[in-house]
Amino acid sequence: MFEIFVEGDFSAAHNLVNYKGKCEQLHGHNYKVRIYVYGKKPAEDGILVDFTDLKKELKKVISKLDHKYLNEIEPFNKVNPTAENIAKYIFKQLQVISCKLKISKVSVWETERNCATYYEE
Repeated sequence: MFEIFVEGDFSAAHNLVNYKGKCEQLHGHNYKVRIYVYGKKPAEDGILVDFTDLKKELKKVISKLDHKYLNEIEPFNKVNPTAENIAKYIFKQLQVISCKLKISKVSVWETERNCATYYEE
């Protein structure tokens, strides 16, 4: 089995709902996103998925979030815009965009020391 990843980033504002603490106030992050894809066997050229193609797929998703107030856009107008929920959203969006990709997990960093990862068993 092979697994590869690419990274992207976006900037966005949010505030946490039903949370007591400073993050209930409007604030922003420079998010880093890492997506992992896997497969049993690379193609004849030895490539599982072209990194460039994978980055394009990620960019399609995170461009919808970049420089936005997350609480005002779907699905975060109904779901708390936590790093956990952002990771799940990106995972699900990538599955919709490209059924060819086998996504193993998505990690989202709010800061360089705080990260949430979503995967399905």
